[in-house]
Amino acid sequence: MGLGGRVQAGGQRVTTEADILRAVRLALGGEPDLVLWRLAQCSVSVGGRQVRGGLVPGAADLVGILAPAGRWFALEIKCRGRLSANQRQWLALVRSMGGFACCIRERVPATAARSARKALARARAGESE
Repeated sequence: MGLGGRVQAGGQRVTTEADILRAVRLALGGEPDLVLWRLAQCSVSVGGRQVRGGLVPGAADLVGILAPAGRWFALEIKCRGRLSANQRQWLALVRSMGGFACCIRERVPATAARSARKALARARAGESE
């Protein structure tokens, strides 16, 4: 995996959420019982008005299906900041419907990858977060 991130004044590299997402996707991408997708939210200006796109406001960054039962699997990635009210509500909804949903709060890609593997193990064990 490349270094990625952005460089601040003085040449110091700062880890971004994209770096964390990449590490998590690489860590879980080879799991035979999990299909995982990256969800993106966007906002564009069309004819002078803002148009939003994406699944729903607050949807997790990564969503998937865990075999064999087809269980919903959702990970919200945060390397800085807090969950929004919409994000908290969406994660709670996934859990209330029998899925697995959690937030991975890490600033180091390797640590985030370990946390994601632990989250997947909890989901396989039937936990909800």
